[in-house]
Amino acid sequence: MRRRVFELRNAVLRQFAATLAVSSLVLLTGLGGASAQSGSPAPDQGKAATQPADAAKDAAQNQRRTDEFAEAAQVINGPAGNPECVWLGRRVVRLMWRDDLDTAFRHLDLYDRFGCPGGHIQAAFRCLTRFGAQIDPKIAETLDSRVHACWINPASQPQQAAAAASQPPAPTTGNSQAPQTAASPTPAASPSPAPQK
Repeated sequence: MRRRVFELRNAVLRQFAATLAVSSLVLLTGLGGASAQSGSPAPDQGKAATQPADAAKDAAQNQRRTDEFAEAAQVINGPAGNPECVWLGRRVVRLMWRDDLDTAFRHLDLYDRFGCPGGHIQAAFRCLTRFGAQIDPKIAETLDSRVHACWINPASQPQQAAAAASQPPAPTTGNSQAPQTAASPTPAASPSPAPQK
C-alpha cells in the first residue's frame, strides 16, 4: 500500500512540475510579445534614418580607394602599382606597424603569390618607420594615409628631417670632421614566382 502511495505522489509531483514548466514558458512568451508591442521604438526605425548617411559615407570611401589605386598605377611602374599589389602590400605594412606579424606573414604569402615585389614592402615599411612620430595611434586615418603615401613614394622623408638635410652643414673648427649620413640602399625587387606546371 505504501508503495502505491509513493508512486501516486511521484506521479502527481511530475505532473505538477510539467504543468508549471509549460505555464512558465507561456507566461514568458506572453511577456515578450507584450514588450514588443510597447511604445518603445524598434531598432529598425533608428537604422532607417542613418542608412542614407552611411550609404553616402561608404560611396565616398569606395571612391577614395579607387582614386588611390589609380594614383598608384600612374606613379609606380611595374607590378607594385597593380591594384592587388597595392591593396595587399599596404595591408602588410599596416599589420607590421601594429605588430601583428602572423597575419602580416599570411598576407605576405598572398602578396608573393600575385607576383608583387617584396622589396617594395621593405621600402614602404622603412619609410613608415621614419614617420613614426607623426602617426597618432588613436586616429586610424593618420596611419592609413601615411602607409599610402609611403607606398606611393618610399623615399619620402619627414618634414623636419628633410629641412635639416637641405641646410648646409655648419662650418667646423679644428680637426673634427662632420659625420656623414649613410643612405639606405634601395631594396631589390623580388623575382616573380615561377609558373606552376
